[in-house]
Amino acid sequence: MQRSFIAKNPSVLIFLACLALFTLMVTVLSEGFGVGVISTSFVKTLGKTLCLCLIAVAMDLIWGFTGILSLGHFAFFGLGGYMVGMWLMYERTRLIVVESLGQSEIPPTSSEIVDAIGNQIFGVVGSSEFPLIWAFADSLFLQLALVVLVPGILALVFGWLAFRSRVAGVYLSILTQAMTLALALYLFQNDSGLRGNNGLSGLQNLPGVTASQGVVSVWFLWASALALGLGYLLAAWVVSGKLGSVIRGIRDNEARVRFLGYSVETYKLLVFTLTACIAAIAGALYYPQAGIINPAEIVPIASIYLAVWVAIGGRGRLYGAVIGAAFVSLLSTWFTGGQAPDIPLGFYTIKWVDWWLVLLGLSFVAVTLFAPKGMGGLVDLWSQRKSPNRHGADLGPDDGALREHEASQ
Repeated sequence: MQRSFIAKNPSVLIFLACLALFTLMVTVLSEGFGVGVISTSFVKTLGKTLCLCLIAVAMDLIWGFTGILSLGHFAFFGLGGYMVGMWLMYERTRLIVVESLGQSEIPPTSSEIVDAIGNQIFGVVGSSEFPLIWAFADSLFLQLALVVLVPGILALVFGWLAFRSRVAGVYLSILTQAMTLALALYLFQNDSGLRGNNGLSGLQNLPGVTASQGVVSVWFLWASALALGLGYLLAAWVVSGKLGSVIRGIRDNEARVRFLGYSVETYKLLVFTLTACIAAIAGALYYPQAGIINPAEIVPIASIYLAVWVAIGGRGRLYGAVIGAAFVSLLSTWFTGGQAPDIPLGFYTIKWVDWWLVLLGLSFVAVTLFAPKGMGGLVDLWSQRKSPNRHGADLGPDDGALREHEASQ
């Protein structure tokens, strides 16, 4: 009798239960719906952390399971934020403009309202006209569709060009980094249509919503938890089936998978595009909680940080990616937020705001050298999950199959 997906993957159910319990506890302790033990700002921090965990799951799927070290997934993350941010900024500005012009004796025309909105949004970059990319900014439905479509199409086109040329390894990582840098440099320009270095701001104010920020922060926490749960479930389903076996085979020995008749490029493109869409959804939920997005969020260093999170958590383990992203993100908030006490040494005072990145880099090197399984390896020890000791036995069913010591070479 064939077992169900959950029966074959009990860790998924455990993760979802822990996520639901965490969300419930934060809700009960929040200022918006609970006793007020957890501040609104920290609820937003936790919500943003869940979004970072979601993009870490996407990164683990493309890197830990498929073997593609992408240094461009934060570009998709940022594009998702820009797409939803355009509607938030447009609609919020429209409400302000309509209320302001409504006090005049002569009712404003539709064109006057649009001109006033454009002047409010783009006046900071010396313009008042809406660029073409803002054509659907007045429609929430279309902008939410663009959250997935724009990063998805970019990933599809870039991946098709790269994979059909069989670019792999470090060269592919450099290409993804170059794509991210090119996008960031374009967005820094004032004529990019997205306000250049100023970015989009005021995203935390939901148009037409009169609820307090404490309540809104819990709403976004729920949405982020739901997205993380669904994203984790999708990723677990992908890696547990035939598709997961194929992409792991591509990671371990791409030439052999191609020799077996699989279209390696198609599988790579599928996973690359899927993870780009997941990253974009994470970004669309992250930046309304952050309140602002600008091109500095998309620079290549952000994607490098993402790879560090996954490596510290444990590459090739979905729960490891979540653990690594949550741990490093919250620790970074503590160190860079001035909450970590300085350490006076007499001749020098260690200020963690300045030394946090050094500590993060050293942690990455230490994990790579001494604990390649990352923090997820601790979960393996706790659950007593050990690989079978084959002692050089055949790895396949037939005589002469690949042996363990051969596979390790």
